[in-house]
Amino acid sequence: MRDHDYNTEPTAADLAAIESEEPLITAELAWLAAEMAVLDAAERGRVSELDVRRVRRAEHAVIRQTFAYVARLTRSPSPRRAA
Repeated sequence: MRDHDYNTEPTAADLAAIESEEPLITAELAWLAAEMAVLDAAERGRVSELDVRRVRRAEHAVIRQTFAYVARLTRSPSPRRAA
């Protein structure tokens, strides 16, 4: 692991890595929001089938994006992986 100087700008490789992870992060945030909505509805005693379906769809989106992210990592060699 390299020491990181936090006073420098991110490199092009850093920005590419963040961009590559963005769909997965977005899917995880949607899943978290759906779970929070269910918890909020549960506190009010009104969890609907629609709430449950939203969580299930969000979970599936995270799984899909995880597989897509891993596929992107294994498909294209990056300077970080080579080092």
